[in-house]
Amino acid sequence: MIKKIQQIIVLLLLLTSCEKERIYPPTCPNGCDVKYTISYGSNIISPTPDGYYRIKWEGLNYFQIMGRMTELDPHYVINGVPLVSANFDSDYWILIDSIRFTTPMYSYLGWFNDNNFNNPIPIGNMTYTMVGLSKNHSPLNIVGYQVPKFFCFSCPYAPTIIGTHSSYNYHPTQNILIDNEMVGDTITLFVETVFNTDLGERVEIKNEYKIIVL
Repeated sequence: MIKKIQQIIVLLLLLTSCEKERIYPPTCPNGCDVKYTISYGSNIISPTPDGYYRIKWEGLNYFQIMGRMTELDPHYVINGVPLVSANFDSDYWILIDSIRFTTPMYSYLGWFNDNNFNNPIPIGNMTYTMVGLSKNHSPLNIVGYQVPKFFCFSCPYAPTIIGTHSSYNYHPTQNILIDNEMVGDTITLFVETVFNTDLGERVEIKNEYKIIVL
């Protein structure tokens, strides 16, 4: 009897320890790839032989980068929505340091110039500059985001806040800010394309684009 019980226990252990490995299909049936096009206004910008994209600023304050991704295996498409993402970042930050403005300052228990206490009398003026404001408001990255003052770079959610994202479509598009103050500057644009943002096989493609504003 004891021997039979031992055999049953061994059999149960074998059954519980044998888990069937789940096999996921390839992310893209014919291989994952993505092609990006840069345009300014109605003009498609092609790279010159040295690999740089040259954009002549003509008053329009943004250019576009547009992607075309290969399609996923149907396993990675949920209710018609592909599990893909394109993430954009750059090395160019904007801080406007030449603008200043002056605003009147009022005392909490100050004087008023009417009996209804609607028009307070200022006790002085305060001048603000964009440099001073940047201590409370971080500079703007030209792809369209700011890093909060007390941002936690080591937190798991950090990658979802850094950069801008276009998800769940095969044609990601992002507007990139430019202006006349950037003429003569070189911008490095970083793009990470992720095929399958859920469980299973994942493919990530990283690209860099060098843009010179003329």
